[in-house]
Amino acid sequence: MNKTITLEVNGTDLTFEMTPDAYNKFINEMQPTNKVAPAHSLLMRTVTDDTKDDLKDLLKKPGAALELVGSLVSEYTPDLSIIVGKSKKSPNE
Repeated sequence: MNKTITLEVNGTDLTFEMTPDAYNKFINEMQPTNKVAPAHSLLMRTVTDDTKDDLKDLLKKPGAALELVGSLVSEYTPDLSIIVGKSKKSPNE
């Protein structure tokens, strides 16, 4: 699912073009000891050209990449209702 997402950050609009490929690449790049680089890469890969300079300025702030990518991924991924437990009908019935 391709989705255009605009995040307002400190009064500045940043627009991102999210795609399944960009999201999957981000997830595949994540490692237990490496989270900032994949976040930075996803943001830079998906930001639109007209807001790229504003993003670069924001990414100079400590922790900005992780906060931004958290909001971006949260907006991109669907809300799923998942219930863990015994199914209502057992397979033997």
